[in-house]
Amino acid sequence: MSTTTHETRIDVDPDVPLVRITREFDAPPAKVFRAHTDPELVARWLGPRGLEMSIDHYDCRTGGSYRYVHRRGDEEYGFHGSFHEVRPDELIVQTFTFEGEPDGVALEKLVLEDLGDGRTRLTSTSLVDSFAARDAFVASGMEVGVREGYERLDEVLAQG
Repeated sequence: MSTTTHETRIDVDPDVPLVRITREFDAPPAKVFRAHTDPELVARWLGPRGLEMSIDHYDCRTGGSYRYVHRRGDEEYGFHGSFHEVRPDELIVQTFTFEGEPDGVALEKLVLEDLGDGRTRLTSTSLVDSFAARDAFVASGMEVGVREGYERLDEVLAQG
């Protein structure tokens, strides 16, 4: 089965410490939303290739929370946060904390836009507390994880 990979745009805002990620998918918003909210699907695509993911809990609803760990050999990277607003097929607002930097909390907003013809545009923003934190986030290699993760999401969506 072949999948189409679209460009993943990652932009930094010059005025606020924000990273904006924009990506189109060849799937309707309901499928893209489900891939972000169903823990079994999330574990199949989130993050770069070569990392194993285990989910401690993933309650994607307004007021819910999550925690997961990515592993490669003896290395472990934990992440957690809270879901502040979840609207089916259109919006997820959450916090995001990398446990290696426990004081750094990002406020993330994911918006799904129906482009018609079974296609969706995802726009994700991550707002952090300083330009230094934003620049460190971007310099951390997150770009590789985001791009590979969305390529993996294309594969999950193509499988139905």
